[in-house]
Amino acid sequence: MSAIAALTIFIVAFIFIASEKVNKVKVVLIAAGLMAVTRLIPGSHVFFSEHEGIDWNVIFLLFGMMIIVGVVKQTGLFDYLGIWAAKKSRGRPYRLMVLLMAITAIASPILDNVTIIMLVVPVTIVVCNRLRIAAQPYIIAEVLASNIGGAATLIGDPPNMIIASRANLSFDDFLVHMTPIVVIVFIVFVISTRFLFRKSFDYNPEQVSAVMTLQEKRAITDVNLLIRCLVVLTGVIVAFCLHTVLHVEPSVVALVGAGVMVLVSGIDVEEVLDEVEWETLVFFMGLFVMVAGLGHTGVIEKIGTWAVDTIGQHYFGAASTLLFGSAALGAFFDNIPYAATMAPIVESLADQIHDDQATQGLWWAFALGADFGGNGTAIAASANVVALGLAARGGHKITFWQFTRYGIPVTILSVFIAWGYVYLRYFM
Repeated sequence: MSAIAALTIFIVAFIFIASEKVNKVKVVLIAAGLMAVTRLIPGSHVFFSEHEGIDWNVIFLLFGMMIIVGVVKQTGLFDYLGIWAAKKSRGRPYRLMVLLMAITAIASPILDNVTIIMLVVPVTIVVCNRLRIAAQPYIIAEVLASNIGGAATLIGDPPNMIIASRANLSFDDFLVHMTPIVVIVFIVFVISTRFLFRKSFDYNPEQVSAVMTLQEKRAITDVNLLIRCLVVLTGVIVAFCLHTVLHVEPSVVALVGAGVMVLVSGIDVEEVLDEVEWETLVFFMGLFVMVAGLGHTGVIEKIGTWAVDTIGQHYFGAASTLLFGSAALGAFFDNIPYAATMAPIVESLADQIHDDQATQGLWWAFALGADFGGNGTAIAASANVVALGLAARGGHKITFWQFTRYGIPVTILSVFIAWGYVYLRYFM
């Protein structure tokens, strides 16, 4: 009965979020409260469990990066980059989209897709405002590109960190096994955006001419502050890249970086805190509790176990189920708690297989499904939620269905390409 109750609460909340008739923060807070009050997830697990409840690493990573971005914003750097991007693309919509997607996809594996979205979306809003065009298509394309690009490395997408820990996979393992398919999928995705967003490509010749005359260097309001911020930001990026060597969580890196950034900038703390997307952070907390209720009552585990048991000893069938199932479930349950819940199941299945090639195929199919499934809906991945929050604050609101109608086709395309890759590399 508890599993049915948890699933009912989640489905009803998801319907309200998708309908957008009620503020999504109100919905997740009520749903999370119901999960806790009815003991579908114990209160102690909500706040203190490592595997269930609120993932504080994600929350504090976002909080720290929001402060860093808020300080950097004061230097005029985003205006500079926005004008530069507009001039490089000469205001041509598709060329501009490809440029922004390429920057996002290349940076996501080095940082993580949440961090890069927090840095790129403000630039996108600036350039679109300059060109007087809608920013929504470009932001959506960047989010999709970040989730694809982030799949390439261990630190690029949060589910990869969870999977690497369970499967004892290294940074190099992800480069060897994930990067080739990510490059292929990204190239196909870039080509497909020409058709996916064809009705959204606005071109204003007069505005483009005006932007081309701008001097981007004049956008920098405080050079000394910019230098100090870039030094701190570089240190944060290096620490992100080395966090597995330093054994320091990315959330700690972000918090320390935020503290140093505020210290060296001299900007008033209250002014910086105004830049924090509190609504996004609260939404994440509620969403984590909702998914924890499904995990604690065994809903996700039962679905995963049933799917794997149905396949039996057909290893490619099991890999296919993990790939498509992870993409489908990850699109609705947020791929971070989903990966944390399913990883033990995949580990148990892998322990029963005595074929190393097939075992690798299972783990990589799981990773590809969880990562690419993050593009499925507006709440499927952390980067999606963050981007929608930033877009709304910048005056370019993206609705749940506006994002999802692009996300689902891209997810389906990505997963089918990944399916062929898994078969050819591990099972042929």
